[in-house]
Parts: sequence; structure tokens; C-alpha cells
Amino acid sequence: MTAILARAPVTTHAPIPLFDLKRQQARLRFDIDRRIAKALDHGQYILGPEVTELEQDLAAFSGVKHCIAVSSGRDALIMALMAMGIGAGHAVFVPAFTFSATAAVVIAVGATPVFVDVDEATYNMDAARLDEAVASAKSRGLTPGAVMPVDLFGRPADYPALKAAADAHGLPLISDAAQSFGGALDGNRVGSLAPISCVSFYPTKPLGAFGDGGAVMTDEDDLAAAVRQIRTHGRQGDGDEAMRIGMTGRLDTIQAAILLSKLTVFKAELNRRAELAAIYQAELGDICTLPPADSDGVRSAWALYTVRVKYRDAVRAALTDRQIGTGLFYRVPLHRHPAFAATLTGSEHLPVSETLADEVLSLPMGPDLTDEEALRVVDAVADAIASI
Repeated sequence: MTAILARAPVTTHAPIPLFDLKRQQARLRFDIDRRIAKALDHGQYILGPEVTELEQDLAAFSGVKHCIAVSSGRDALIMALMAMGIGAGHAVFVPAFTFSATAAVVIAVGATPVFVDVDEATYNMDAARLDEAVASAKSRGLTPGAVMPVDLFGRPADYPALKAAADAHGLPLISDAAQSFGGALDGNRVGSLAPISCVSFYPTKPLGAFGDGGAVMTDEDDLAAAVRQIRTHGRQGDGDEAMRIGMTGRLDTIQAAILLSKLTVFKAELNRRAELAAIYQAELGDICTLPPADSDGVRSAWALYTVRVKYRDAVRAALTDRQIGTGLFYRVPLHRHPAFAATLTGSEHLPVSETLADEVLSLPMGPDLTDEEALRVVDAVADAIASI
């Protein structure tokens, strides 16, 4: 693709944050205030009507039968693992290059995370590495329990390949879709790509609340019923009898009201994120290593636009000097986190994850970023790399 924008003179040197939530809030403020006021008026702060409405709208958006709104993306993963019966003695296969919560939730239910290296181009779990990981888990006396890929930076993982690899071992898939809600694969939206999918509504996510929030999505009635019980202390309906071990994991009504407002503009915001990704793709292709562009089969939610550069820290410092925000997601692969040391064999060799951790740099991304600001970022990256 050639350059898609004619260059105009720079008219401002204002800071460009990695995430700019204030512009979106100003744009939606009237509707958000109206919806919050309605929730305050009816006073049903826990599992109020806005929560039910949001669950129905999210399920329809993703094309799934069930959506259960919960307290955070992390809690969504814990509930999914609990609903699928994952616990002590089980191995859960997770990518080594992602946020720590993906592995921490496995430990929280008593199971053991086993780290799988990722694909160098997409940053997502490499299905070709799963056989080796399963063999390693079995050699340690663990029972393989589930495969939990992550849709990193908004791009859906290669679910057909992962399903084939998981099926070969009789393992179910749990989708960590914390970053990818709004993305799609082969015409199917995130939420419907695995038997159970877990979404985050953390404020910086493509669809973000003004606090913590998440959702679990599934077509399976039994899994949905289990998650609904788990999110409210293991109770069924309005009774006080615990049917299973549960937790407090409900999305509050005010956050649901905010998300309902944001959902009205979500498709347009996804389109804008894709436009910005195309600008970066066109302008940075000869400068650094880019993530794959959207294609007929894959659409990213572009939660983050993450490039790879040599001398990453020097490039980042140069962008900081020009008041351009960046992020390092993630600077340490999971098998090198002290918190997970007890789960390791000591022989883990995950070279792609280790290389990515030294080279990735996330650039400003969001629906209110202007074309001019995106080009300022491009120029700053080009100048920084040229000066090294």
C-alpha cells in the first residue's frame, strides 16, 4: 500500500497520549450522563435492567447465545476456568507473551500454567508449539486441561489451527479476548470463536467502561448457567443456597449504563481504529516491523498498534522527548516473571517471546486520534530510528 494521506503543515505540537479517553468522554458526555441518571433514579445498582440490556446487546453483537456481564476481564477468566472444571492437577496452556493475568488466573483456580511460545508475525500463540507443551506437562505429572490463547493487541488468534491442535489432545479452548472485542475471524466476531470467551471492559480497551468490567460469552447453556452461578457466590436465582463454589463477580449497573452508551458508537470507533492502523501501515512499512494488516479473513479491534524496532528503548525515549506517548506491552515474557517461577521446569526455551519483549513498542491508538496526530507519530518514529 502506498501513502494514503497528503502531508499538510503541522499546526500543533500538543502532547499525543498513548490513550486519550477525555475526547471520547466529551463526545458522549450527554448520553452517558442521561443513562447514569436513569440508573440513579431507579436505584437497582446491582444487576439492574441496564446489565440485562447490555448482556443482550453484546450477545447480539457477537452472535452468541449467552453473554454474562462480570466484574473484570480477570474475573471472567477465573469464572470460565471454574465453569469448565479446571483445578488442581490440571495444566492450562497459555502464551508466554501476554499480560500476567492470563497465567495468574490459572494459579488462582489451583491449576498450573504451561507457557507456549508465540508466532513472530502475529504475537499470538503458535499452534505448532502446542504438542511440545502438552508433552512437557504430561512429563511433570500434570493432566492437560485446556488451551487458553490470547487475542493480543486486538487481533484474533488463529483459532482454526489452535482448535485442530487442541482437538488432537482432546482439549477445549478458552479465548482470552480481553483486548479483541470487536474483532472478527472468517466473518465470525470475537466472542463466538471458542466454546467460551472472556472480554475485558477496562477503560483503555476498545469498548471500555469508566472502571473495571468484563463479560463471558458462550453458546453452551450449561457453561452459561455455571458462570451465572459463580458470579454471585455460587447461588442460583434469588435463593441463598450455594450450588457450587462461587465469587462476587457482577458488573455494576452504572458501568453497564456507560457501556450501553459507548456501544452505540462502537462500530464507528472500530472503523476509525482500522483507518489509523492503515495510516501506520502505509507510512511505517519501510521503517520498522509492523503487525499484520487486516485482511478478508481477519479483522483486528486494534486495541493497540504495536511495532517492532531495534534499540526500542532509545526510540521510545526520543518519542517521549517529543511528547508522544508509547507503551511497552510486554517488556518481560511470562516465564521470566518471579511470580510464576514455581510453575517452571527451568528448561523453558521460548525465543520468540523473549525477542518480542525486547523490541515491541505500542504507538498512540484510539478513535479520536486525528490523521495529523498519526502522521506526527510516524515522523517521530522515522526521525528516532534514523538518528540511532
